[in-house]
Amino acid sequence: MDLKRRQPIGVELVKRGIVKDIDIEKALDYQKEHPNKKIGDCIYELKLCDPVLLIKEIGDIIGEKGILLFKNSIKINITDYVSLDTAKRVKAVPFEIDNGKIKVCFANTVNKRDIETVRLLCLNKGLIMETYITFEKDIEQILKSLEGKANDINEVGTTIVNLVDSIIKTGIEKRASDIHIEPMATEVRVRYRIDGELFTEAHIEKEKQQQIIGRLKAISNMHQEKQESQDGRILLYEDYNIRVSSQPNVYGEKFVLRLLKKNANIKNIFDLGYSGDADSFKKSVNKKNSVTIIAAPTGEGKTTSLYSIIDFLNKPEINITTIEDPVEIRIPGLNQVEIGAKSTFSDALRTVLRQDPDIILVGEIRDRETAEIAIQAGQTGHYVLSTIHTIDSIEVINRLRKIGVSDYDIASTLATSISQRLVRRICPKCKREREFTKEEKEVIDKILTKYNEKIDLDKVKTYDSLGCDYCNGTGFYDRIGIFEVLDITDEIKELVVKGASSMEIRKKALEENYRPLIVDGLKKVIKGETTLEELNNKLLFF
Repeated sequence: MDLKRRQPIGVELVKRGIVKDIDIEKALDYQKEHPNKKIGDCIYELKLCDPVLLIKEIGDIIGEKGILLFKNSIKINITDYVSLDTAKRVKAVPFEIDNGKIKVCFANTVNKRDIETVRLLCLNKGLIMETYITFEKDIEQILKSLEGKANDINEVGTTIVNLVDSIIKTGIEKRASDIHIEPMATEVRVRYRIDGELFTEAHIEKEKQQQIIGRLKAISNMHQEKQESQDGRILLYEDYNIRVSSQPNVYGEKFVLRLLKKNANIKNIFDLGYSGDADSFKKSVNKKNSVTIIAAPTGEGKTTSLYSIIDFLNKPEINITTIEDPVEIRIPGLNQVEIGAKSTFSDALRTVLRQDPDIILVGEIRDRETAEIAIQAGQTGHYVLSTIHTIDSIEVINRLRKIGVSDYDIASTLATSISQRLVRRICPKCKREREFTKEEKEVIDKILTKYNEKIDLDKVKTYDSLGCDYCNGTGFYDRIGIFEVLDITDEIKELVVKGASSMEIRKKALEENYRPLIVDGLKKVIKGETTLEELNNKLLFF
């Protein structure tokens, strides 16, 4: 609803005899509980008067055409004119075309930029936009109904092209990072990975399997005839670069589609969940003649953190070059190099060192050759950022040792190692506050006491995740990082040079500022950002 001034609208509706003063009072009380809702929407949701008359009068008051929008009011395919992502963002629904004009319902006509966005999209289709106003709840319900159409092939359309397109678009709308299309014995299963968890979305008839495989190969530029593992890329979706991997199994060929947003916004490192302050973070990552390594298993957000650090350090007077496989996000001002089929990280790193870089990002240290060149780069005045696969920040030292890097080179060059995990955030729309149970208090207090951390759990509360439409019933929305940081101090360097074990290094680190992942994770539980169960699923501590 388009209500710049809520109270005058209510007064005007009373004057027109649409509602009574007592109805406005009820709506205002409801609005206090739902501060983002406009007064007209509150009256509508409380069913205080005839909705058709209400929306017409509100439209008349604000100078727009008011209409009550039903699902059967939609005479066109909405996503042919505006993407579902854009429709949700601007809260708009195109619903009919008449004589070269397209009728579009908005929940809010105050934001002229949003209206202009839709107007231009329609103009590109050769249509003049005619603006209508309706209730926000009805727009949300209609847009919600467009999601998940991959569940029923008959809902999608009669062609395989439409089916595959719907599977991909639904994955995009549900914020999936990966889409799994898996041949089974009697069906084809579609699953989406959302916030790190796999959810089954659809079961498709087995007869469609070969056609689905053929379509996926065609749009990802794969060989149709080959029944072997292949890699491809789908570039049909404007905002996405979709990496495709195929792998034969006993029932056919499985496909995994990695959805990478082309112009994704880089999150601030503190928005990702980094718990320290800006000064301590700067001391940890803004060092010359050194290497910083982020450690975590696959899928735990290492690359995202690297991008955030680079964004934190990026300045016009600094030459930053990245070597990636592949380049996932293009960042203005950076020189980004993508590893090809005939090149390696070590080959690209040698070339980059001749390009006068100040900071080098190496996507991953996979072997001794890459590690040694990265170490040499750090020793010759460059600052190198990279990732490695290991369980925590202290084990980075052992991993480099096993690769073949000498203790001296590790001690002289490694400045900081950071380990991280991603845990699901509690949905902000449906979380419910509660007291910690006695057992939870005992578990948390025991761990925090072990690391000399003390929090009075009687003075804080935790939250349960319930599940709602916003989070697709999961109780979680998005993910947050938990971190541990090991700064390689002079004392730790001495231990490394002497060949000390991980246990000895850990003991010394704990005497300084190092705290393991579990401590940061428990603090985020206490802050209400995640749950104890979610943290335990990731770290297995009880």
